[in-house]
Amino acid sequence: MTDRPVGPPVPGWQAPPRPGPARIEGRHALLERLSETHAAELFDAFKGHDQVWDYMPVGPFASFADFRAWLTGAAAGDDPLFYAIRDRAGGPATGVASFLRIDPRAGSIEVGFIAMSPALQRTRIATDAIHLMMHWAFDAGYRRFEWKCDALNAPSRRAARRFGFVFEGVFRQATIVKGRNRDTAWFSVIDRDWPALRAAYDTWLDPANFDANGLQRHRLSDLTAPLVAAGEAALRKL
Repeated sequence: MTDRPVGPPVPGWQAPPRPGPARIEGRHALLERLSETHAAELFDAFKGHDQVWDYMPVGPFASFADFRAWLTGAAAGDDPLFYAIRDRAGGPATGVASFLRIDPRAGSIEVGFIAMSPALQRTRIATDAIHLMMHWAFDAGYRRFEWKCDALNAPSRRAARRFGFVFEGVFRQATIVKGRNRDTAWFSVIDRDWPALRAAYDTWLDPANFDANGLQRHRLSDLTAPLVAAGEAALRKL
């Protein structure tokens, strides 16, 4: 035996499956495995909104042919594994998100390459889409769900905290994107966070949380803030 500290055991650990359901359906959002059939809808949704691609490794796209070529290649991969996001009630796809850095042996998976058109941003559909991906990951048995973004991307950092992710720090000079330095901010939710966070999402997504004009009674950020604060306090003690 040793008196040096080691991590706690993880009894009965088994690697979860890789993601890949054709559809993930929620109260408001429908996620469909990305395919070339989504190209025209998504190109129309993003057209005229080049700012969506500011912090992305690709885009903006000068033509539909360029966008379709990228989408076809993205849809063929399994890491990142892309989903198109649409309103469950119908209508065109208006955004994409992916599972990536998929590591079943470690029980770790990331949500990323999130590109939401202005029509999708700040909607119940957008929130439900992230909730659905997180829900799938923890139900499948993953221990860690990550969010990363350019450290300069203030809207993404705010979104991560609103969604209940705990800030873990910044990796300086993590990579180069479009010829520019990128420092990367890291966030996570871990499995022991999930039950309380799931309850917060259930409260926010409940139709009773919205009045007759569709205005929220309780903000998701108010529901998740205590959970984020508790996670960051625990992190400081490590």
